[in-house]
Formats: sequence, structure tokens, C-alpha cells
Amino acid sequence: MQIHPIIVALRRHKAGTLLIALQIALTLAIVCNALFIIHQRLSHLSEPSGIDEANLFVVTNLWGEQYSTDEAAAKIQQDLAALRQLPGVDNVTPADSYPLRGGGWDNFITLKPEQVSMTTDASVYTGDEHFLRTLGVKLIAGRDFHADEVQNMGLRQNFVPPVTIISKALADKLYPNGDALGKPFYSMSDKPTTIIGIVERLHRADVSTWSAPYANESLIWPIRMAQPWGVFYIVHTKPGQLDEAMREAPKALYAENRMRMISSKDGVRSFAQIRHLAFESDRGMAVLMSIICVVLLAITGAGIVGLTSFWVGQRRRQIGVRRALGATHRDILHYFLTENFLISLAGVAIGVLLTFGLNLWLVERFEMQFLPLAYVLGGMVILLLLGQGAVFAPALRASRVPPVEATRPA
Repeated sequence: MQIHPIIVALRRHKAGTLLIALQIALTLAIVCNALFIIHQRLSHLSEPSGIDEANLFVVTNLWGEQYSTDEAAAKIQQDLAALRQLPGVDNVTPADSYPLRGGGWDNFITLKPEQVSMTTDASVYTGDEHFLRTLGVKLIAGRDFHADEVQNMGLRQNFVPPVTIISKALADKLYPNGDALGKPFYSMSDKPTTIIGIVERLHRADVSTWSAPYANESLIWPIRMAQPWGVFYIVHTKPGQLDEAMREAPKALYAENRMRMISSKDGVRSFAQIRHLAFESDRGMAVLMSIICVVLLAITGAGIVGLTSFWVGQRRRQIGVRRALGATHRDILHYFLTENFLISLAGVAIGVLLTFGLNLWLVERFEMQFLPLAYVLGGMVILLLLGQGAVFAPALRASRVPPVEATRPA
């Protein structure tokens, strides 16, 4: 089939042709970037944390009265002893935060004390000599903390311990040659801290998209947070004992000391619940972007159907003349399919430019990643197939116009 007559015919319908082409272009730009966002959000949901989530829960313990640093440290030791006596409990550690919590404590990391710009950013956890074993974190180099290395930190106290354990991601960022063990770095202080251990993986407390460049960059300080407002107890249970231990833990703590607050709603959470809450916004964003994609594709498809149906109604006499001159059903069908393909192709060409333009804007404004070419190619195929699918029914009706239409007055 010759293309030139089709292009000449489209010139007579410039407004409708331009409208559909721009609609396809805009849909391509939004759908490609939306699908990329959906993929990022869904992959975010399944990120490994590096801990034994199946057998862990967290107790949010708030003190009911103001304790000094020494008093709070003593209360924490009593609570730890009470929790370890529970039949289903394997180990316990106090902490100021935990993976996937959201927010948390993060520090700028440098390799020199006088360095102005940071080398990287790390999520900071505090814990005692039971921290690694409780969370089930795998130590791949060096050693764990010794009990005498753990220091109490009270209100308005701020110090950097001389030793630390870091994640492999942070070790590779600081010392790419793989020789981080035994090396120092600086964290918001002019005093260095020395790396004595490296763990395979430890997810950041922060799960927001801004922290993506620092994924799994975490460090652990041998600090017991003896603060007057409270502390988190991370509890590791024996296999199959999670639910029972979660029920018994608040009872044991209240039996030890009634002067505390543990919310019945969110004071005790399993890591399954913590993960669900941490990525709630990601699931919501993925659902929203999916709805937007479906609605845009439906509107674009409906626009193509409506415009083609309108053109078929306008051209019935012309179609009848072509049928009278020997055009077959297939010729008429191919004509409209080819016409729509040309419009879709023009829209897709414009849409590619809009797609990358929109992605660059998102990268600058929201620190997103650059859109892979595969998403653009996939979006192009989807829009071209959508166009052909949407035009098929009107084109099929056009192919059934009888030759007698040529004899009817215009």
C-alpha cells in the first residue's frame, strides 16, 4: 500500500491527527517513567535487611519517670535479664534504632578530620556485645564487641567510641581495595574510630528514596543508650516461638518495673509488621502509578477509537467508491491500520523526547535514577500495539462498507 495518499488524507485532518499524536506522546512519557517508578518501589519492598527478620521483634519501652544515666543503665540490665529468662527468647539487645525503622540516626563519614565534604553517609546503630547475635547479622571479617568496650551514653552526652563495626557496603565505600579492617575513619568528630569488624549486610534505618546512594551503609557503635525517655529492646526468639514471646515480653517487663509505658498497639512489633509499615508508602506509590498508567492507556485507546470512528463516518462515500473500484475488505482494513500506525509513530517519536525530558526533571528534583532505555523501548511497543488494537474495530467496520455507498448523495 502506498503511504503518500494516506499522508495527503491526514493533512486534511490536521487537528485530529495532531491531537492523537500529542496524546500518545504524553502517555508514553508518563507511562515509561511511571513504570520505572513502580519497578523501583516494588524492588524496594523486597530489599534484604541482613537480619533474621522471621525470629525478631522490637519492644518500644518508654520510662514512666526520669532516670539518671546510671539509673537507666541499671534498669536496662534488669530488663535484659528478665527478657532472657523467657522460655521462647534466645537473645536480647538494647538499641536506639533498628533496620527499616524509618528515620533514625545517620552521620557524615570522612577519612580525614579536616575534610569538609563527606566521603559518604552511614546509618548509626548503638548496641552492646549481643547486638550482632541478636539480630542474626553475619560477621564476615574481624571480631565482635567485647563487654568492656560497651559504654553508657546518657542525655546530652555525645562521644565517638574508639572502635566500631561496619557493613561491607560502607567498608567498600571507604576503602575500595578491601583493606578496611583495622583502618580508621571520622564521624562528626575530630577523634577517629577504628574498624574492628565487618558484617555482610545491615540495612539502614532510613528507607526513604534519598538514602538510595548510601544503601546498606551502616555502622554499629558499642554504646548502651541510657536515656531518660526510654530504649528499644530487640528480641531474638527461638524458631516457632515468636508469637508467644511477643505476648510474654510486656508481662515480664511490667513485672520487673511498673514505671514504664509499652503501647498495646505498637509497643511490640514483629519485623514482618515493621517491614510492612516501612514500605507502606512504596506500595501506595506503586498502586497509584499503576492506576495512572491504566487510566492514561484507556483514555488514549478510547481517543483513537473515537477519532477513527468519526473519520469512518465521514468517509463512508469515499470508502464505497474505493469498494466499487475493486478495493477488497482487506485493503480498507489495511488502509486504516496503516493510517493509525503513522499517527502512532509520530506520537511515539515526540513521546521519546518528552520521556527523557520528564526523567531528567525527576532526576534533578527528586533524585531519581536515570531511565533505562529498555523502559522507553517497552513503552513504544505498548503504545504502538495499543494504537493498532484500538483502531481495529473501527477499521473492521470501515472494511464492511458496501460499494452501494458510492451512489448515495454526499
